[in-house]
Amino acid sequence: MPPETAPDTPQELAQPLAEPLPPVQLDALKAVAAGLDRAATQMDAQDIVAAALAGPWAGEIAVVSSFGAEAAVLLHMVARARPAAPVLFIDTRLLFPETLAYQQQLATYLGLQDVRILRARHLDLAWQDSSGQLHRSDPDACCTLRKTAPLDAALAGFDGWITGRKRHQSGSRAALPHVETDGTRLKINPLARWSAQQIATYLDTHALPRHPLVAQGYPSIGCAPCTSPVRPGEDPRAGRWRNREKEECGIHILDGRIVRSPATKAEPTGPTR
Repeated sequence: MPPETAPDTPQELAQPLAEPLPPVQLDALKAVAAGLDRAATQMDAQDIVAAALAGPWAGEIAVVSSFGAEAAVLLHMVARARPAAPVLFIDTRLLFPETLAYQQQLATYLGLQDVRILRARHLDLAWQDSSGQLHRSDPDACCTLRKTAPLDAALAGFDGWITGRKRHQSGSRAALPHVETDGTRLKINPLARWSAQQIATYLDTHALPRHPLVAQGYPSIGCAPCTSPVRPGEDPRAGRWRNREKEECGIHILDGRIVRSPATKAEPTGPTR
């Protein structure tokens, strides 16, 4: 359980949040996030996951996972705390076959009971990306179509979501808090402080299945057309949207703005979510 210093959720935030929030209510949400973040600094990652999924700590929470290079760590913690927790997986229809197979393998291995597969509507794809080549001409628009829009729709009934992001992964994540606001919702990052070595040790200790592409030089794994192997010494996310001023897909919001472009580069480290 979180320390007693964690603030109570204001009554007006107890129900699933709607767009947009009035300024006063948004300030209240930010205050809740700041209080929970302070509490989380005194907790380990497993306890943060358990507290978030218990309900009262942060409301109705979903877990969002790419089933990527390091996803097994967070999902193992989720399975230990609440195997019936809703886990949202975005199938962009452009993922590596290995990722699709790994998603099924890992979910079965961990006993996850409520994995929800999100996809863009066929009508939207036909209207906005009939050739399937939008990722070449406008990768931001492609991410919005295939990732951001389906996720936004799926999160409509939740007060917040849990991610596997970590500070070591890139410059744009270097100051990542444990709890933050993301538009009208809370976003919880239990592994924010974890290093690449801690991730590797956890995977080994619990003998968790690895994504097969990690061994082939992919420390960060997204859609097949926009992901390439990473060379020694490169940022772990250097293979994502290579040679483009783009570092994030756009599902994350920082200070009210969608994060897509790189900030200061992080030191080279291990695999990323």
